[in-house]
Amino acid sequence: MILPGTGRGTVPRRRNGGGGLSLRKPSVYRARKLRRAMSLPEAMLWQQLRGKKLGFKVLRQHPIGPYVVDFYVSAARLVIEVDGEAHDRADRPAKDERRDGYLDDRGYSIMRVPAVAVLNNLEGVLEGIAVRVTDPLHHAPHGSPPRPGEER
Repeated sequence: MILPGTGRGTVPRRRNGGGGLSLRKPSVYRARKLRRAMSLPEAMLWQQLRGKKLGFKVLRQHPIGPYVVDFYVSAARLVIEVDGEAHDRADRPAKDERRDGYLDDRGYSIMRVPAVAVLNNLEGVLEGIAVRVTDPLHHAPHGSPPRPGEER
């Protein structure tokens, strides 16, 4: 398309945000919104995890399928969730269980960290994350062990 009076050909710009199809997925929009509205414990933890400060790359508010996880270490397929008191209320435990099942079925390891632990013992939380990433032999390679009566 040639714009009148310019003699230059250009591609018309989209006014709806543009980007590839992957950038227009609802989970990507939700992740971007969550990155701007992190809780205090999430923000504190992110300040210590960002920029490979622990020796490995950590992504924040990362979309995986229909879900957005708080933090994700791709090298270890480790999902880190910071759980505040809201995770114990109403239907939240059932939602967390469905989400954990989805992630577990796809080979992700999940580490749940209480928000109060981040606030009161940030160094301990960071040490626990570092151990989980650098020494995964001490943890189940794929999810939790079977419950009584279940066999895998």
